[in-house]
Parts: sequence; C-alpha cells; structure tokens
Amino acid sequence: ELLRRGRVDTRGLPLADAKGMGLVEYGALTFGGWDLFEDDLAHAARNHAVLTEAQLEAVAPTLGRMRPWPAASNAKFCKNVVGTAVKKARTLREQVQAIRDDLARFKEHEKLDRVVVVNLASTEKSVDLTRPEFATPEAFEKALDANDPDIGPAMLYAYAAIVDGVPFANFTPSVAADVPALLLLAKRTGAPIAGKDGKTGQTLLKTVLAPALRDRALHVDGWYSTNILGNRDGEALNDPASKQNKLDTKGAALDSILGYKVQDHVVQIQYYRPRGDNKEAWDNIDVTGFLGQPMQLKLNFLCKDSILAAPLVVELARTLDLAKRRGEGGVIDALGCFFKAPMSQDGQPVEHAMPEQQRRLMAWLGKGRVQQAERTPERIRG
Repeated sequence: ELLRRGRVDTRGLPLADAKGMGLVEYGALTFGGWDLFEDDLAHAARNHAVLTEAQLEAVAPTLGRMRPWPAASNAKFCKNVVGTAVKKARTLREQVQAIRDDLARFKEHEKLDRVVVVNLASTEKSVDLTRPEFATPEAFEKALDANDPDIGPAMLYAYAAIVDGVPFANFTPSVAADVPALLLLAKRTGAPIAGKDGKTGQTLLKTVLAPALRDRALHVDGWYSTNILGNRDGEALNDPASKQNKLDTKGAALDSILGYKVQDHVVQIQYYRPRGDNKEAWDNIDVTGFLGQPMQLKLNFLCKDSILAAPLVVELARTLDLAKRRGEGGVIDALGCFFKAPMSQDGQPVEHAMPEQQRRLMAWLGKGRVQQAERTPERIRG
C-alpha cells in the first residue's frame, strides 16, 4: 500500500528489476488471509511495531478495513500460539471445505483473476512423512475422512489450494505440500508449489559464505549459530517440538554445500521477548587454511524479521502466479533461493548454494522473455 502511494521505493524487493519476464506488477496484488487473532491489520501492525508511525498513519485507513478470516487450528501442532478466531468446523474435511470457500469468496468479492496461497503460520511440530496414509492422494483422502490426528493445519491449507489447482508456497518449516500424496496431487491438478521455510537472514548469509569458503578450500571445522527474537514466531519456537522442526531446516544446508559433514555445527534459537521483531543472529566460524593455520570469522546480523520476509512472500506470489500462467505444475525448483529447505522435483538433489540458486531463478524467469520474443514477429525496416 505504501508502494502504491509512492511513499517507499522498491528497495528490498528482489525482483523489482526483472522487467519483461511476465511477472505481474506489484500494484496488481490484493491481499487477504487467515489468522487466529481477530485484530484488523492496522491494529496488528501497531501491536507488532514493525512500521514507523508515519508509515502506519499513511496506510492505517486501508489496513483498518482488512480483517483476517478465522483460521484452521490444532493446538497439538503448535502449543504456544492459541487464539480465539478459530473455524467452527468439526471435521478435517469440513475445515478443508471452509478454506476452499474462503478462497472462492475472496476471489469473487475482490474480482480477482487468480489466487496464490502462501503459508505464513507459526511453526508446527513435525510428522512422519513415511506413513502409508501420506503416500498417495487416495490414501490421503481416506485419512482426511477418518480425521487422522497426524494431519496438521498446514497440510489442510496445502490440500485446499492444491486440489483446486491453486499455487501454494510453504514459507514455514511445517509439513505441508511436501507430503508425498500432495506432491502427486499437485502434478495432477497443475498446481505450482514451492517451499519450505523462508530463507531470510542467518541461513541466507550461511548459503552465501559457505560456497566462498568451499571454493577457496578453507576447511570449516565448526560453525556456531545462535538467534534471539521476541516476536510471535519466537514465541511459537519456544515449544520444543516446533523448535526442533525449525532447527532441522536451518541446519540442513551447510554439509550439502561444503561436501563434507561439519562435526561441530551448532544452531540455537532463543525466545527473548524484549527484542520483538528485531532479530539478532550471531555466527562464529572456525576454518583451517594453508599450512594448517586456524582462522575465524565472526558475524553479527541485526535484522528485522518481517522486513526480510515480506518481500520474499510478495515475490513468491508473483513467481508462482507466473508458473501457473505458463502451465507449470508440481514443484517449481527454480524458486529454491527463497527457502532454507528447498523442495525438488522427483527426489532430485537439492541445491543450497545461494549463487547457484539465484542463477537458476533468473534462468527460469528468462524463459518468459524468450517465449515472448518467439511470439513477437520480427520487424524489418526498409
């Protein structure tokens, strides 16, 4: 909204300069969504204290008219975030239908051409993906009808989008579209999907630095990472089950990039309420270089969690919409640069190094420019 009013520029939006590649304009986006808390967005924005007062005042009338829809919820999957705006549906199937109805109503009411769903909910505990109930779409349907207790809210949102061919991105570590049954379903329905766990701060820098250390043959002996944050994300991660799910995605990239296991790779997350949305990440990296000489890197990133994440969510909506218009369904692995634990097609090896991920993204986007050029007849001046 600030961008529409000319109050801010496009700094922080990674694909603002990707012109002529088929992405919709930022001003063409309309937002809606679910939340466990009933506050309108102006009240919520003031409560979370991310925007400056001047920015908030400029858009408060618009935000004040935006209220979230009641959310699908299950406290067994996320113990520390419990609200009152919960869907009244009793069964899993009823919850799915309520989500689909919300999307259809949103599209009709706002006169939208297309819809994209991005999961931004608090981190849930993990589940066993090898269960037979998760193996095929048919088995998953039966599990839904049986109110299987291992089907969490993130899966419900993913299924509700994918079954209707709607693009879906999982910006959280929660189990969602990565269920084997939903991967197959996305191919059948032509729903583009991407995930998981948005790569915003500490892991972003890790996947930038690790390739450089690898390419300079500096052996990483240990990498100590710690985070403190005090927003609702941090509150959710104060639950051990949710925290472990997050730690698993944050710790997955390093060994893959370096090509060997770092014996002393430590990742910690601590909820520290006074910090609010201003996250702090500390990294200490021990490396060995030529002639066996030890060296260290120390990195301190003072960042704003939402300010790093929100632009990526916007770009995911634009790129997944582009994939849908191109007729690409299933995992869009070119979007791996946005995630800590990228998904891949058909179990292919995952690329974690940020420079290579970025190259793949731009090559994928560039296909649109080539296709447009092929459709445009060459004009010859005499």
